[in-house]
Amino acid sequence: MSGHSKWSTIKRKKEVKDIKRGSLFTKLGNAIALAAKEGGGDPDSNFKLRLAIEKAQASNMPKEKIKTAVERSAGLKNQGSDLAEIVYEGYGPYGIAVL
Repeated sequence: MSGHSKWSTIKRKKEVKDIKRGSLFTKLGNAIALAAKEGGGDPDSNFKLRLAIEKAQASNMPKEKIKTAVERSAGLKNQGSDLAEIVYEGYGPYGIAVL
């Protein structure tokens, strides 16, 4: 033990977990929004969206955040950003192609 209170030790551990969880939820939310934008907001007819939602549920993402991500892609909630999938292509040293 570090000699400090038990709460300060818990707080430091919880802070690290919360930062990791927050970044994971952001990535999963963007994946859900992009999948919904490409194939529609119905998971029954959009396989990519269904997989993204299942992955989010496996990571214990709250249902409200999943619903918000689907609504964001449908244009119901204007977040001020437009998501799009982009593929960059270039050449590195010795003519190696990079995608």
